[in-house]
Amino acid sequence: MKALITGVNGFVGRHLEEYLVSQQIEVWGTSRSVNHEKNHINRVQLDFNQEEAIVQLLNTIKPDLIFHLAAQSSVAKSWTQVSRTLDANVTKTALFYDAIKQSDISDTVKILSVGSSEEYGIVSKENIPISETAPLNPTNPYGISKVTQHMLAKLYSSLGLHIVHVRPFNHIGPGQKQGFVTSDFARQIALIESQKLPPVITVGNLEAQRDFTDVRDIVRAYAEVIQKGRAGEVYNICSGKSHPIRYILDYLLTLSTNKSIDVQQDINKMRPSEFPIYIGDSTKINNLIGWDTEYLIEESLVDILTYWRSIL
Repeated sequence: MKALITGVNGFVGRHLEEYLVSQQIEVWGTSRSVNHEKNHINRVQLDFNQEEAIVQLLNTIKPDLIFHLAAQSSVAKSWTQVSRTLDANVTKTALFYDAIKQSDISDTVKILSVGSSEEYGIVSKENIPISETAPLNPTNPYGISKVTQHMLAKLYSSLGLHIVHVRPFNHIGPGQKQGFVTSDFARQIALIESQKLPPVITVGNLEAQRDFTDVRDIVRAYAEVIQKGRAGEVYNICSGKSHPIRYILDYLLTLSTNKSIDVQQDINKMRPSEFPIYIGDSTKINNLIGWDTEYLIEESLVDILTYWRSIL
């Protein structure tokens, strides 16, 4: 079996690559630049504006599975790069699906469209935990782009492609870049431990509760749902449990070799959370493939801190 991962150099792409290889699947990956640091998969530089080049690549590789991870994935950046976000997540996705339809594999390939819990946006209390039937009310350009990507998945499924759309909630794990809460806390602690920062962490609102899932659990779900999910359907991927941001920080601090780190609230960061509690409902995917999380959040946090210690 062959798999193609777009955006393979990203956080999730690298973990998905590793998992698929462990399952004896031949993996190809596309990115904006070719990175040869790993030689157990085939990496290809691909411009999603070049439809003919995409068709040629698909006809050469003939993948059985396509994991479409390539995207502009930052909520914060989406506010300052609205058109770029829509182009990357919507326009280029439509062009990609057009290319797949023109290729030799259009009737056989299975495609995973990766959305986000940001598609749900504002959710009423009665819809917590959030199921796939909850109304879609995105509150940022990134969420809007992912809702549109879901609509594209449904459209192209009706046109004959086999596309399954997933909505992962907050994913965490080793290798995640800055700009995400667990990585930001762990990075600061690692810098303090190495005496590159004073022993002070400034924080904002720690009371919000979020549904965190380890990326290694998420890629397992991706690998199964792409094969067993129904075309045109959407599946949440989440733990179904919530943890306060305060718990994340407190646990990381217990892991630190520096027991004198001072936590200070920054009034400029003290914004009330738009969503105090955000929990997903994973019943649908659990019923489909029997998937559930394996990593405890504490295990994830240990690995995240270990990762930052290793690179700083």
